[in-house]
Amino acid sequence: MDKDFSKNWISSKQPRKQRKYRHNAPLNVRSSFMNVHLSKELIKKHGRRSMRLRKGDKVTVLRGQFRKSSGKVEKIDLKSSKAYVAGVETIKKDGTKAPYPISPSNLIITELKLDDKKRAEAMQRKPGKPKED
Repeated sequence: MDKDFSKNWISSKQPRKQRKYRHNAPLNVRSSFMNVHLSKELIKKHGRRSMRLRKGDKVTVLRGQFRKSSGKVEKIDLKSSKAYVAGVETIKKDGTKAPYPISPSNLIITELKLDDKKRAEAMQRKPGKPKED
């Protein structure tokens, strides 16, 4: 655990402290930064507004130069809190294509990958309530 990270930190209005919290957060906390809104159909179907982004989910880009493009999530980088989507690539000066990192706040999940047992279990739980042991 990083010595600059505080588990008791609630929130602050100061952007400096918000940036510090996100920068010093350990990876298990950073994974919660990867929550993405669900599409209207999925909200009705599953009864929850957002879900953690996973590799294999189908997403649509809402903002930026790749707006309205959609594809499967190929990679998630927790360190930089970015997602890489298939088909969203930038062309470099030498003509090669490179994957373009997108912030999860600019994505919406259109199709969930539900083949994982833990994720299917999470869908049954109500959001915001801790699981009971």
